[in-house]
Amino acid sequence: MSTKDKKKGKFKNKLTAKYRLVVLNEDTFEERFSLKLSRLNVFVLSGVLSILIIAGTIVLIAFTPIKEYIPGYSSSKLKSNAVKATLKVDSLKTRLAFLENYTKALKPVLTGEIEAESIDSVLTKAKRRLIDKSELYATKEDSLFREKIESETRFSLQKNARSNVKIVFFAPLNGIISQNFDTTSKHFAVDITAEIGAPIKAAADGTVIFSGWTIETGYVIIIKHAKEYISTYKHNGNLLREQGDFVKSGEVIATLGSTGELTTGPHLHFELWNGGYAVNPTNFIDFK
Repeated sequence: MSTKDKKKGKFKNKLTAKYRLVVLNEDTFEERFSLKLSRLNVFVLSGVLSILIIAGTIVLIAFTPIKEYIPGYSSSKLKSNAVKATLKVDSLKTRLAFLENYTKALKPVLTGEIEAESIDSVLTKAKRRLIDKSELYATKEDSLFREKIESETRFSLQKNARSNVKIVFFAPLNGIISQNFDTTSKHFAVDITAEIGAPIKAAADGTVIFSGWTIETGYVIIIKHAKEYISTYKHNGNLLREQGDFVKSGEVIATLGSTGELTTGPHLHFELWNGGYAVNPTNFIDFK
């Protein structure tokens, strides 16, 4: 046997050699406790205990509030406040963007870039003809009669009115009417429900006079048609046409959504106006 093998044998014997640990009563020398150990057992036991202590310390630091007292770790309250602040900033950025778009859409009107339509009113004729101003005002009897007629016909049209209207309207959305036109509750529109993303179409040929965002009604698009008719589409998901665009009847102008503070779910709030008064869209359009 070589010297190297002898050294290995001696080292192995040292590791596996058994030692006995005995606890004695000092007065009577009675054996109280004894334990047989080897150096290898001590090394293995010490290693296992060290690993368990290290693992327990890591778990204690990682999953308990104790880690907040270690330099470099932030407190859970600080993280929560940071997340809330980030979400609030993101919400403010979104609202600011909506307000900027709304202001941008109104700017041409406020600055006069978009001129109002010229109306050949009685006042204009009076200026041209230089007539007496007193001729421009109706008598008391005429005013009372006009108020009576307007109050009776302001929000309703006769059934035979369709024959007098040359413009033809089509349903802007295929869906179910969830709320009808009702003047008593000041709901001057019909609400149509359908799936989110459904196409919303122009009710007739016309020009887009507004396409933007409002806080209460979300994405809104307004189209002016012939015969002084105006159609309004509110709570849209996306707008596909811009202010000034000419659209054809049945052309997709937006998608169904649920935007704005006054929305009650995915639906289209469709209004139809004529001569400055709201009219019932169901008198002109077959929504079935």
